[in-house]
Amino acid sequence: MFNTFLHLGTNQNDRLINLENAFSEIEKKIGLIDRRSGIYETEPWGLANQEMFLNIVIEVKTKLNPDDLLIGIKIIENEMGRVKAEKWGPRKIDIDILSYGDLIVDKENLKIPHPQIQNRNFVLIPFMELEPDLVLPGYENSIEELFEQSKDECEVYIFES
Repeated sequence: MFNTFLHLGTNQNDRLINLENAFSEIEKKIGLIDRRSGIYETEPWGLANQEMFLNIVIEVKTKLNPDDLLIGIKIIENEMGRVKAEKWGPRKIDIDILSYGDLIVDKENLKIPHPQIQNRNFVLIPFMELEPDLVLPGYENSIEELFEQSKDECEVYIFES
């Protein structure tokens, strides 16, 4: 079994139901969800004129290799109705691979650790809740230190349902 951290984001329809449905599909198709951060409501990043997002980081134990993990994620996103209309645009569900054990993957369609972690407070804050001292492969700083150095100005709030 391999430990992978995934980020989930949603800003369309019933966002909490989207997350719950994604959790269920992840456990069916990818592996056991071991831990979850709190849920955070965040300003949109990259494309400002859209609804607020709900974001969460989860730790999953999986038997899938990174390529099959990505395939499983894409299947879940498609089955849940994800439509890629514009970069950083609204989405029913978005699932990103943040890390996969100590592995570094640098392929055209798959990069692990995720190359934008250090630029996104909506990822760093929930990730920091689970693993503040984790230093990702290829990085020199922990998740908490990456957050302290982040230049992202988007607001991130704990979500109160």
